[in-house]
Amino acid sequence: MNLPALRGRLRGAAVLAALPLLALTACGSGDTGGTAAVGAQASPAPTADPVASVRKSDAVAALLPADVRRAGTLRVGSSIGFPPGAYYPNGPDKAPAGQDIDLADAVAKVLGVKLRRQDASFETILPALGSGKYDVGTGNFGVTTERLKTIDFVTYINDGQGFAVKKGNTALKKVTDLTQLCGLTVGTGAGTTFETTLTAQKGVCAKAGKKPYDVKVYSENAATLTALQQGRIDVIMSTINGLRYQASQPAAQTTFLGEYHRLDVGFAFKKGSPLTKAFRAAVNELIKDGTYARILQKWGTSASAIETSRINPPEHV
Repeated sequence: MNLPALRGRLRGAAVLAALPLLALTACGSGDTGGTAAVGAQASPAPTADPVASVRKSDAVAALLPADVRRAGTLRVGSSIGFPPGAYYPNGPDKAPAGQDIDLADAVAKVLGVKLRRQDASFETILPALGSGKYDVGTGNFGVTTERLKTIDFVTYINDGQGFAVKKGNTALKKVTDLTQLCGLTVGTGAGTTFETTLTAQKGVCAKAGKKPYDVKVYSENAATLTALQQGRIDVIMSTINGLRYQASQPAAQTTFLGEYHRLDVGFAFKKGSPLTKAFRAAVNELIKDGTYARILQKWGTSASAIETSRINPPEHV
């Protein structure tokens, strides 16, 4: 092998070795365990602590059911996977960090309760809410018409769906219509809004007289990124904020193609949960006193701010 070729192979190996450091989860897809833990090593958490000054609001706490106020705790199923949402900056044996972590902790302080957080993969959290395993779920859960049939949401941010390609790929500029994906292989996370969208719209290529796109689903998000870099998929569909953050990390070698579809994101509850009014009031209290803006500024997601929290808003169209 000649020297230039050897250097190229070594550079490629270095990039692939760094991929697990930049594991990404989807809007509705969690990646827990070793991959997320390693990923955090490349992304030190910001040192600002806007949650420290948050105090209990007696008026908001009074909206909680009496049994919750007495117990003083809430069980949270939490999908930990990637910055800026939720990840492990110091390994899985240390506390998680991220926008979702700060917002949940701030809401808990307003309500005067403690969170008993349990890591879980995204696809297990929503069913577990219905069975009573958790009181609330967090993990960048997008509000969709289908999910609203069985889940209640309290919104706290506006994120959504986007696409990314391997750096240097100029075949796609910005995806505004899924027919632009025809003939390509798209990678995404299992159990996500992205998988649902891609599967539901798979017939658009045939209607346009084009070769259909292929969908590859991955349960671990590092595997999705590795597949992109190795050429086994052409494009990734995932969260706007996650893909934007990922593209800002040189080792990922990805290019963010922009927004495709915006979605409200919220805390998730079983249908008919008595907790939703208290959570909505707590989020709105954080918006009012400026804590909310400071949390989003800390994590670079201010462009996804909402003006007011809502319970079960309709899906964006």
